[in-house]
Amino acid sequence: MNTLVECVPNFSEGRDAAKVEAIVKALLNGPEVSLLDKEMDADHNRCVITLVGSRQRIAEAALRGIGKALELIDLNRHQGAHPRLGATDVVPFVPMSGVTLEDCVRLAEWVAEEAWKRFRIPPYLYEAAARTPERRNLENTRRGQFEGVREEVRTNPARRPDYGEAELHPTAGATVVGARKFLIAYNINLNTPDVAIAKAIAKKIRASSGGFACVKAMGVDLKARNLAQVSMNLTDYETTALQRPVEALDLQRVLGEARIALAVGPGSGPPDTPLASTATNQRPSTFQPLPLPPS
Repeated sequence: MNTLVECVPNFSEGRDAAKVEAIVKALLNGPEVSLLDKEMDADHNRCVITLVGSRQRIAEAALRGIGKALELIDLNRHQGAHPRLGATDVVPFVPMSGVTLEDCVRLAEWVAEEAWKRFRIPPYLYEAAARTPERRNLENTRRGQFEGVREEVRTNPARRPDYGEAELHPTAGATVVGARKFLIAYNINLNTPDVAIAKAIAKKIRASSGGFACVKAMGVDLKARNLAQVSMNLTDYETTALQRPVEALDLQRVLGEARIALAVGPGSGPPDTPLASTATNQRPSTFQPLPLPPS
């Protein structure tokens, strides 16, 4: 049976295009792997690469990317608005065709163990691959970021990686690897630099603060653009439709005079859900869903 798995590695580099291209080249330097999307953000200092490939090949592709990021990224010199724990920060596997979520869990476990064996980068497992309930949520594992976890992991057994020693890599940190359903990432730029407004909106809509189920959100300071951003991840579009938190943003604008300047949905998404924003006619979206390759 033909298999197709999506992999969406997030790397802690969004300003040096040459480094990002080198990582992409490494990811694609093997058979049966294709590039769907590439996003760079200088304020976040992060890039998100969307790949698809056969079950047998996608895991090796991810490891090639982890190895190249180790060569190119030093977290001791990294600064950006987005939280990060590793040079290769997150590596999720998503079932597309001929594979199950459990198959992707096995892929995640193998890649995590190999990242330690090959590169001495300690991995954490998250989402469906998590070994404890607390580690299902990425934000729990990444809390404290590289600098905080680097210190805490030495004394707190609850922060120990799932493979390897209780020590982060000195430059590459740790990598979080997992298996999940399709995730819809959606960023709302506000026409105000006041990040407090973005944080207040994020708190209203995210699940952890009593908002919408399966919605993660945070306020981000886009200093280069003099804007504040509400950055959202919808982790289960079948539970909460994208339109619900987006439409709610209109209601939450009473928190300030901010207005939505731009709505952007990076990467690829599930083929059976509408991704266009619906909350207002005044804000454009740059999202263009990419056609899925044949299974």
